[in-house]
Amino acid sequence: MLVRFGKTCSVALATVLSVTMLWSAAASAQTYRKGQHIEVAYEGWEQNDDGTYSFLFGYHNENWEEELDIPVGENNFFSPGEADRGQPTHFLPRRNRFTFKVQVPADWGDKELAWTITSNGETRTAYATLAKDYVVDNVVIASETGSLGAGTSTPESRANTPPQLSVIGDTIRNVRVGEPLTLRAQVEDDGLPTPGNVGNFRYPLASRTASSEMRRFMDAPSRITVGKTNGLFMSWNVYRGEGKATFSPQQVKPWEDTRASANSPWGAYWTPPPIPEDGVYEVTVTFEEPGQYVLWGRADDGGLYHDQYVTVNVNP
Repeated sequence: MLVRFGKTCSVALATVLSVTMLWSAAASAQTYRKGQHIEVAYEGWEQNDDGTYSFLFGYHNENWEEELDIPVGENNFFSPGEADRGQPTHFLPRRNRFTFKVQVPADWGDKELAWTITSNGETRTAYATLAKDYVVDNVVIASETGSLGAGTSTPESRANTPPQLSVIGDTIRNVRVGEPLTLRAQVEDDGLPTPGNVGNFRYPLASRTASSEMRRFMDAPSRITVGKTNGLFMSWNVYRGEGKATFSPQQVKPWEDTRASANSPWGAYWTPPPIPEDGVYEVTVTFEEPGQYVLWGRADDGGLYHDQYVTVNVNP
């Protein structure tokens, strides 16, 4: 589909990891860390049960480190109609697919909806239409994000349903600068797809040993397209708000950080974190500056996802 636009105590393993980290650092030094622009992306559309449609959007922040803040307005707007369609104003690094949806009426027809971003002196626009070749379903989403091998579909992938994420407590909170805020969320999932690394399928999680891990580290993953490790995780990030927010514990990156050692499902050696026995994920967040923030929670099983949001008013 086109998009607009355990411990292993081993000296040898330690050596491999050291070389990997050095290589990652060298590669990072040759890529864009900051100062680059954002490419907006129209991912496709889906029809809702009531006959309306949802346009799905994402983006590619060309930077590896810089997280850009672009308020809704002349540099971040939709047209025609309302400029604010619930889009992010805080942009995480690199490729972020299927970030948000915009619902349009059942009689939308052949009109276009445009999302325009101006960042670091560059303006980009994504145009959404109901063109038939942009229709998406669960298999398309799983394939586009790398949960499936290129061009594949399995009974398991077709049976997978999105995890269900529920915020425990109020979705509007008040806190002071520097005061930790605890977020709790319940995640329910069907256990599909089976946890494992699509790009290195020979060593599934359940059968990994010290020797198989050594072979895995020595054998670079084979990936025709972007590859993603399947496995359930829950992650909180800033969706809107310009101040720095610190989460504890450190959150899994929902963006495609493809560096081998990255804390991201797209990192070749990432493994899913343990799932809480009661399915309740707890995290604290601390803000350094006052203002209103929207925090974005995403439950992701590797193939599909479910999002929820919490608004936080941070007082001095």
